[in-house]
Amino acid sequence: MGDSPGRGAPQRRHRAQPGRAGKYEQRPEGPTSMGSLAQREDLQDDEDKNSAFTWEVQANNRAYNAQFKEKVFLCWRRKKYKTNVIRTAKYNFFSFLPLNLYEQLHRVSSLYFLLIIILQSIPNISTLPWFSLGAPMVCLLFIRATRDLVEDIGRHKSDRAINNRPCQILMGKSFKQKKWQNLCVGDVVCLHKDNIVPADMLLLASTEPSSLCYVETVDIDGETNLKFRQALMVTHKELTSVKKMASFQGTVTCEAPNSRMHHFVGCLEWNNKKYSLDIGNLLLRGCRIRNTDTCYGMVIYAGFDTKIMKNCGKIHLKRTKLDLLMNKLVVVIFISVLLICLVLAFSFGFSVRDFKDQHYYLSGLHGSSVAAESFFIFWGFLILLSVTIPMSMFILSEFIYLGNSVFINWDVQMYYQPQDVPAKARSTSLNDHLGQVEYIFSDKTGTLTQNILTFNKCCINGRVYGAAPTPELPAGSSVSKELRVPKNQSHVWPHAQHPRPNQNQGTVARWPGFFFRGPANVFFF
Repeated sequence: MGDSPGRGAPQRRHRAQPGRAGKYEQRPEGPTSMGSLAQREDLQDDEDKNSAFTWEVQANNRAYNAQFKEKVFLCWRRKKYKTNVIRTAKYNFFSFLPLNLYEQLHRVSSLYFLLIIILQSIPNISTLPWFSLGAPMVCLLFIRATRDLVEDIGRHKSDRAINNRPCQILMGKSFKQKKWQNLCVGDVVCLHKDNIVPADMLLLASTEPSSLCYVETVDIDGETNLKFRQALMVTHKELTSVKKMASFQGTVTCEAPNSRMHHFVGCLEWNNKKYSLDIGNLLLRGCRIRNTDTCYGMVIYAGFDTKIMKNCGKIHLKRTKLDLLMNKLVVVIFISVLLICLVLAFSFGFSVRDFKDQHYYLSGLHGSSVAAESFFIFWGFLILLSVTIPMSMFILSEFIYLGNSVFINWDVQMYYQPQDVPAKARSTSLNDHLGQVEYIFSDKTGTLTQNILTFNKCCINGRVYGAAPTPELPAGSSVSKELRVPKNQSHVWPHAQHPRPNQNQGTVARWPGFFFRGPANVFFF
């Protein structure tokens, strides 16, 4: 999200020169916003491409917004503004089988086994029946397809849960409870405290002074500190009731959807006046409303046009280092097998030629030429030596992936008891993907750790508070003498009933008279 408005991230836009009527130009406030020359050139190219105000949205007017079309291919045109439906799954009912087979055949091992099966189905060169390798191949493809299907079903469930989240949309002269998927560009939405913003919206008003709105962007950039957004003063003063919200017919003209999270430029035209807009007036999808009772916003970008979805990109087939290594090994082994088969085929050709010269009366058994017989023998040797790449290894690896994902779900040490949240492997190959992590970069330690201090035990003036001394400690040891631990352990918490006192956190406050003892009182206060 960037910094708060007026302090770096959002910069106010001013009217451009007369030759560029209807547009605004960006004026940085200081040298810190310039960046390097290469970054400025790339940013300038992107701005030249997307800064044209081609995105026009009118509030409370779905018919007006639906008339805009965009050309897709030849005469095929579709609606310019997308719905708020999100689909992150890779497959659907019709594309699963062909797309999954296409992805699986990207593995070199699958292409290798497919070649061997095709060779086994040719009678002249086949040395083994085709189903001896075809059946395991079908089993391997089925296991991988089942794994991909289960993972994609989880994506469909997640998409369905997100699309069915409730929100209040202004319909007519009142706000009605609808689903996220029913949102359209130009709708006015009412959000309350702790609500998640369903789309990129222009903040119109809020219950805070000067229509401030505090948002948490942890789902976007990982920052837990709150940032504030502010509505225009004209909408803050005018849109003070639901009736005025319903009669609001302002038109927002802004840049086309893009992936720049910290940049937005546009203008609001209302009552024959124009007001400039920047990122400080925009609520991004995925933010959570904090410390604000109620706020109102107008949807500018919806669905895949939102900035967070523009940054997600398409789902690509992930390849781990182990998969890439296996592909290289399969290629090396296949080339080695080819060389061995060539040597054997040439050796067979020379031996058959000598055999024909010595035993001419057996020439009827060798009706074909020596070159033809050597060619067929080459493929026969290739089928025989195909076992150098065992298919059972790939089938076993799939079950190992499945077992590792189950063990991750069962891992007690990864269970978070305060919120009752266990570890969950959403992908069976998660363990393989995590094995690729080599470096973790963090801007602060709080991102990876929690700064929580818990009391275990302490020694004050020779008396141990918290837990009894270790039973294995000899009575006459130097450690025991230094601590001056008395034989009578009456100082240990008398009211602590926990079976393991050293884990009974916070028992200091439950010990009567503890804070009234001299050394302990000085130590803690």
